[in-house]
Amino acid sequence: MDRNVAVERQEQNTEKSDGINRGEMGFLNGGYSLDHQESPTERTREIERSIIKKFRKPIWRKFTKAINDYALIQDGDKIAVCISGGKDSMLLAKLLQELKRHGRNNFDLVYLIMNPGYREENWELIQHNAKILGIPLTVFDTQIFDIVSTVEESPCYLCARMRRGYLYNHAKQLGCNKIALGHHFDDVIETTLLGMLYSGKFETMMPKLHSQNFEGMELIRPMYLVKEEAVKAWRDYNKLHFIQCACRFTELCAGGDGTQYSKRDEMKELIRQFRATSDMIETNIFNSTKNVNLDMLLGYKQDGIRHHFLDDY
Repeated sequence: MDRNVAVERQEQNTEKSDGINRGEMGFLNGGYSLDHQESPTERTREIERSIIKKFRKPIWRKFTKAINDYALIQDGDKIAVCISGGKDSMLLAKLLQELKRHGRNNFDLVYLIMNPGYREENWELIQHNAKILGIPLTVFDTQIFDIVSTVEESPCYLCARMRRGYLYNHAKQLGCNKIALGHHFDDVIETTLLGMLYSGKFETMMPKLHSQNFEGMELIRPMYLVKEEAVKAWRDYNKLHFIQCACRFTELCAGGDGTQYSKRDEMKELIRQFRATSDMIETNIFNSTKNVNLDMLLGYKQDGIRHHFLDDY
């Protein structure tokens, strides 16, 4: 298997009940939309209010700060909000929806979700949550889970690469110039530590990147400054339940308590220990990626070219 496989201000509202309804399916570029035409429920409004009021400081302000600090959205953008069904991507969808409704109206959104072969109960839960949140999904199907289930070496890596490629491709077909992912602050510092401890390199997860395989496409991470604890608090406050990784492979790899054992889990635990020692350590890990002193490095790589401190000694 080739590891390089490439993988709308319009308000769409939920129906009045919280029951699962697949809605009318209109085929679009190989996918279909799940439209909710009736007025939003009071629960939807409460969830939206919680973002702007109760979680204004830890979520909304951090979200808008990242948008502004990293220039993530420009006039005329059409952004595919990539939804996996987990808490992070679902919150990202609501944040961008609220930004478009009440803040900026100079960009368009498509809430894009791929069904790579979810179990029926997980797929129904994703649609149920989208309905509660008032998120109109644009869906396309793939068989990625079936494909990677037969791969022995690094199936999660291959799955991620294929999913990203498919999302880029469908987003571009829909006229989007950007895809938005739900990575948050904790993902950033975990990635930084993973590179240092397991790959012997210092690099981080960037707030935006140009696609190397899809010309004119860009990846953005609007929740770059939002901490995971705030996302969990928002989820629990609103009594929401989301899927985690619904891959059949990771179900087999799960421990008896349902947890996943991975290098990233090790980083989460390490950061938890740091946090218990000092509330500044995780912030310092993040800040270290923008306070790099090239005069005090043995070497670095830029534009694919390696530099050694002796070159200019």
